[in-house]
Amino acid sequence: MEKIKKEAAVSTNEATHLAKSVLSRVMQFRRMIEECQDNCTTECPKCHAPHKNKVATAIMQNKKIRFVLPGFPGKSPNLAKVLGYLPDMAEKQALQFLNDLCSQIQEIYEPGAEVIICSDGRVFSDIVGISEEHLTAYQIEIDRLIDELKLTALSTFNLDDIKKIHDFDQARTELLKNYGQDLNLLKDKIKRGGKDAIDPDDIEANRMYCGLTRFLVEDQMFPGQTQSKSAIQKECKEKAYLAIIRSNAWTDLIAEKFPDAIRLSIHPQACGAKKIGIQLLGIETWTTPWHAVAVNTNKGFILMKHSEVKKLNSKLVLDEYGRSSHYELISQN
Repeated sequence: MEKIKKEAAVSTNEATHLAKSVLSRVMQFRRMIEECQDNCTTECPKCHAPHKNKVATAIMQNKKIRFVLPGFPGKSPNLAKVLGYLPDMAEKQALQFLNDLCSQIQEIYEPGAEVIICSDGRVFSDIVGISEEHLTAYQIEIDRLIDELKLTALSTFNLDDIKKIHDFDQARTELLKNYGQDLNLLKDKIKRGGKDAIDPDDIEANRMYCGLTRFLVEDQMFPGQTQSKSAIQKECKEKAYLAIIRSNAWTDLIAEKFPDAIRLSIHPQACGAKKIGIQLLGIETWTTPWHAVAVNTNKGFILMKHSEVKKLNSKLVLDEYGRSSHYELISQN
């Protein structure tokens, strides 16, 4: 296909056809729930349907195709999972992949694409145990990396940008006041999404709750903590409900702020979902850069828990500032 130039007029049929090509490129790197993986292709009409019109509209207007991605919230407080509280090679690899994906889109559509990283860390930092100081440092470093690595297709947006205030509790309160949902309604939705559920939204809510509870439990199981595992699990189940309410409120705010954007997600999605699950390193991985460390193998980078990679024959690599960056596996030959 001849590359569509920025100044060229595009017919509705051309825009629709090109939108399909763009979405197929993105869906090469999507994350899907297991039950959908074997029966769905990158050109699946059902998967394209929720997003096709937004992409085609951008093409008709010769605008960048805009994606929003809630994520990069801040490093897990559990040092058995991560190297520290600042972004490291794990985030660098993810940011570079997202920028490269936009470059791939630009190969077939000259205005290209952009990804707005809508950091949700401030939305629930108090729930997951990330200090405000560490979160601020993380956000500043993400912006610095985007600038330093010349990742021109990427930008950030976070709760701090809504109102220039430093009372983060107030900012979270206002978010829930404007976009929050009823806790009991959420609990009913999660319960309906269990075994034998039919409604996709209920299933997604249940899956999100279970996954978030698991991550919260893992984050609290750090060396030196004194609570029993059962007490931590009970506490994290309640925290998961609150985190989901805030996350959903953030999603609604993002949708209002960026109504023309295609929604990406770090979580696997079902066929035909309203979001496109995305592989942050361009490969399938069960974890995220903020819950793991980057490990350089002879086939590229993967993500692993810090405690797991330390059991391997590996060495820690420092960055140009003398900070822990990633691990390299040492050849056995």
